Amino acid sequence: MKVIKTILVLLTLLNVTFASAQGFFKHIPRDYDFIQYDKNKLEFPGDTGTMCYFYEKLDSIVLCREGKVNILHIGGSHVQADVFSNRIRRNLDSLNLDFKSSRGLVFPFKIAGTNNPPNYNVTYTGKWTSSRILKRHDNIELGLMGIAVQTNSPDATMKINLNKDATSRWECTDLKLIGYSDSAYSYPVIINPVDSSKIYSIYNVLDDVYEFSFETPIDSFTIAFEQTDSVFHPFTLSGILAENNSNGITYNSVGINGASVMSWLKCEKFQKELPLVLPDLVIFGIGINDAVPKNFSGAKFLDNYSKLIEKIQEISPNCAFIFITNNDSYRRSKGQYSVNTNGQIVEEVFFELAKKYNGAVWDQFAIMGGLKSMKQWENAGLARKDKIHFTPNGYILLGDLFYNALIQSYLNYK
Repeated sequence: MKVIKTILVLLTLLNVTFASAQGFFKHIPRDYDFIQYDKNKLEFPGDTGTMCYFYEKLDSIVLCREGKVNILHIGGSHVQADVFSNRIRRNLDSLNLDFKSSRGLVFPFKIAGTNNPPNYNVTYTGKWTSSRILKRHDNIELGLMGIAVQTNSPDATMKINLNKDATSRWECTDLKLIGYSDSAYSYPVIINPVDSSKIYSIYNVLDDVYEFSFETPIDSFTIAFEQTDSVFHPFTLSGILAENNSNGITYNSVGINGASVMSWLKCEKFQKELPLVLPDLVIFGIGINDAVPKNFSGAKFLDNYSKLIEKIQEISPNCAFIFITNNDSYRRSKGQYSVNTNGQIVEEVFFELAKKYNGAVWDQFAIMGGLKSMKQWENAGLARKDKIHFTPNGYILLGDLFYNALIQSYLNYK
C-alpha cells in the first residue's frame, strides 16, 4: 500500500514546476560536509497516531483533491523574519497544485517598529502605539500573534500588499481583522481601491473579529478607522487573517523576536484566537531564547511547554505536533563568544515532549552538526556573526531540509 501511495503521489506531482527535478522533494546539493544529511528526518519517540491522522488529511488534498489543512508554526525571531517559515510555506504550496489556498495570518510589524517579513509589504499613516511579548503596554492584551498595535489617530490607515514579489500567489475573498475598541463608535473599514468608498464589516463580538467579504479576490487592501463619536476612541489590532474558500494547505506562522515559551503563556487571548486557525499541525520552534540563561532549567522548560501544548489541545484535540530542536548557538559577553551547551538539554526535553504528546522531533541541532557547528555555518555564509541567527541562504536551506523530512515521513506512513 505504501509503494502504491508513493507512486500515486509522485504521479500527481509530475507537473509541479515549483518542486525540484526529482519531482517531489526539494533538491538539496550536499555541499557542506559539516551538515549531517543522514539525520534529516522526523523522529517519533512515542506513538505516531496523531501524525498519521494529519497525513490522512494531506492525502485528501494530494490524492483526492479535496479538503483543507491548517498548519501553525510558533517561534521567536527565526519565525518573525519569515524566511525559514515562508520557505516551508512555499514548498508545501507546491502540493496545492491548482488550489489557491489562503495566505493565513499576517501582521503589520512595521507599524510596531520591528522587522516586517520580506514577503508582504506594509505602509501606514497616523500615530500608533504597540505592545508585544517583550515590550508590553499595560492596556493592550495580546493574542495568538503575540503582538498588537493601537491607534486613536483620526488619520490612521494601513495598507498591506500580500505579494511583494511578482508571483501574485496570495489573494483573499474574506478578511478577518482581529481586534477591538472600547466603544462601538470606533471600527475599521476597508477603502475600496476603485472609487475610495468604504466597505463595512460584520462584527463578531464573541471572537473580537471584524469580517469583510469581497466579490472578487484581492491581494492588497487599505484599512482605515471610522470614528462616529465626538471623542476618538482607540482601536487595537492583534492580527489579520486573509482567507478564501479554496481547498488546500494554509501555513500560518507566528513569531516574535525574543519570545520564550513563557512569553506565549502570558498572551491573554491566545486560546480565544486559536480557533480562528484551528491547527491540524503545530510546529514548535520556541526554545532558543529560553536556553540563553546559564541557570536554564530543563524541567521548568518542559513544564512550560506542557502547559502551552495542553492549551492548544483544549482547542484542537486532534492536533499533531512537531518539535524543532534549537540550532547550535553562542553567548556573547564582553566581546567574547562562548558556546551555549543548553541546546543539548533542549534537545533532550523535546524528545521527552514528543514521547509524552505523541509528536515528532526534527532534530535541527543534530542535523546542522551539533555543538559548535554554528561557526561552520557562519564560515560557509549560512549564519550571521551573532552566531544565533542565519543568513537568508541558511534559512532557505533549513526550510528545504525540514520540508524534505516532513515529506519523507508522510510517504513512509502506513
